Amino acid sequence: MEDVDTVIPARYAELARLAWNRDPSREISGEEALALYEANWRHVEVASLSPQERALIYALTVRFGGGHLLTTK
Repeated sequence: MEDVDTVIPARYAELARLAWNRDPSREISGEEALALYEANWRHVEVASLSPQERALIYALTVRFGGGHLLTTK
């Protein structure tokens, strides 16, 4: 599993879109990345997720979410 302690949003298209109010090239914590996904899941184009971003979401969910991605969609 990849290291998810820190994430650069610009490396993941959907996460970069969710980080619209900050510099997506700046590193954020893995916990913050998961919080962005969970709080804004309704804006994520699931069909557009790359395999790498899907793997990131899975790794973040396992590491910081207790294996559960909390979404409303």
